[in-house]
Amino acid sequence: MSACLRDVLAVLERIAPPALAGSWDNIGLLLEPLASPPPVERAILTIDLSEAVLREALEQDASLIVSYHPVLFGGTKSLVQSNPHTAMLLRAARAGVAVYSPHTALDAVVGGICDWLLRALGPVSEVAALDAAVGFPAPAGAGRRGRLDVPLSFDESVDKLKQFLGLPHLRVAPSAEHIETLAVCPGAGGSMLRPSLGVDLIITGEMSHHDVLALNAVGSSVILTEHSNSERGYLPLLRSQLVDALGESVTWSISTVDRDPLSVR
Repeated sequence: MSACLRDVLAVLERIAPPALAGSWDNIGLLLEPLASPPPVERAILTIDLSEAVLREALEQDASLIVSYHPVLFGGTKSLVQSNPHTAMLLRAARAGVAVYSPHTALDAVVGGICDWLLRALGPVSEVAALDAAVGFPAPAGAGRRGRLDVPLSFDESVDKLKQFLGLPHLRVAPSAEHIETLAVCPGAGGSMLRPSLGVDLIITGEMSHHDVLALNAVGSSVILTEHSNSERGYLPLLRSQLVDALGESVTWSISTVDRDPLSVR
């Protein structure tokens, strides 16, 4: 069984419509095989495309890597062997591997990463996007805020988030002890999670020292997970959506070597 690359990409775009991505983002099919694309029999899901993930994909004979973060970003101007990153892309292209990135489109869609992260502490009501998407049903858009159906203490919130993300450690900056309202942004939320939100708790992957201080000053507690730890747990849900849409035509796996580059010892 297999599916043509065009059909798989169409499913990915239905799950995370490209129009929902940030205007600054670089999403979609970012690497196409040098020869005619072979049928997609095996594909791998990852947050980041690293050397280790590419080796894993090649060992599995995968012909498609869905890398949540764009593998081409920040104004790459050349593809040369002397650059380890672009050499990796050239190797993937020679091996007949395509690379697709949904990134912020997958964050913003209803039922995407923002909604998943918002519910880490339990059921939530009064859900709204922090930057609503025009032309899409609410609460589509970047970031989320909401109100917990069952308020928690700050310590309870930390414990629940650890369990939800499967993490032994989190970075925390307590201020509010009673948590009822919260706002989340996967990845780096400093530009969106502002003190003017007036919520009890902020959850994101990373944030600057001064942004944390500004939030604490207005009574908002902050929890930082490290960047990709706020995103990686969604991959099994994405896999389920792809299996539902494509049946057994494609074998989907989740990378076992993809991980956040930062850890706590």
